[in-house]
Amino acid sequence: MKKIAVLIIALIGFAVTLEAQSISKNAIGLRLGDNDGLGTEVNYQRALGDKNRLEFGLGWRSSNDVTAIKVTGLYQWVFNLDGNFNWYTGLAGGIGQVSSEDLDNKTIIFAAGDIGIEYDFDMPLLISIDFRPELGFGKYQNDVDFDIALSLRYQF
Repeated sequence: MKKIAVLIIALIGFAVTLEAQSISKNAIGLRLGDNDGLGTEVNYQRALGDKNRLEFGLGWRSSNDVTAIKVTGLYQWVFNLDGNFNWYTGLAGGIGQVSSEDLDNKTIIFAAGDIGIEYDFDMPLLISIDFRPELGFGKYQNDVDFDIALSLRYQF
């Protein structure tokens, strides 16, 4: 009976450790997507616990007579699917500025959602794909934009 109790406790402990996969404390990399016309975004993630994190992004563009910069901040909830696969969802907000020959400086203010899936390699590489709908406020961006992106991040 004593051996069975020890075996049950060991199995429960093993099961708990399988589910206790935590997210990386820090990750930095690139988010490669449309980003509402700004293209690539430099991206940083900071874990707040085992299942929550903050993500910050900086996108910019300086081409075709358009200069733009955009800063995004996200709060994400991360859920383990299986092994090294996670899915996540979150809420975001941001601000930016766009200028061109045709436009004076225009400010961008937006709110966004985020949902995606990621794979955490055994080496310090995190790859993800996400969908981020953005609701813009203001004269330059006052509609809903949809952004799908592939991200590659170094974890540390």
